[in-house]
Amino acid sequence: MWNGLAMAKKRSTAALADEPYISLATFRRSGVAVETPVWCAPLDGKLYVVTDGTSAKVKRIRATKRVRVAACNVRGTVSGAWVEGRARIVTEARLIERAHAALVEKYGWQMWLLDAGSRLFGRYGRRAYLELTLA
Repeated sequence: MWNGLAMAKKRSTAALADEPYISLATFRRSGVAVETPVWCAPLDGKLYVVTDGTSAKVKRIRATKRVRVAACNVRGTVSGAWVEGRARIVTEARLIERAHAALVEKYGWQMWLLDAGSRLFGRYGRRAYLELTLA
């Protein structure tokens, strides 16, 4: 049974990793979900997301690690089943480098453009990388 659960987890991570956008639902203290379309990239069986470190989603993850994710379009319209998971804010410099490289590999010039804009407007240093472990 454990092997079946591990295989299902691996399949859901792999399927979502191929999506251009995923809807990341974080939870307020009241339990209400707040959904946001984000980019993600796979690395070591987990998904990684980059976002502004001062965003509300980061604050919600600090309060509760519970998240759920589903495939979606750029506007956040969900097109797949929700998968429960846990999130953490990555603090290890080496893992941040690897997560960033995975995002660059997946999104190419789009990630380059995001990086350039973040540097231009002084937001690059306040980024947060999120590690999503799906259930």
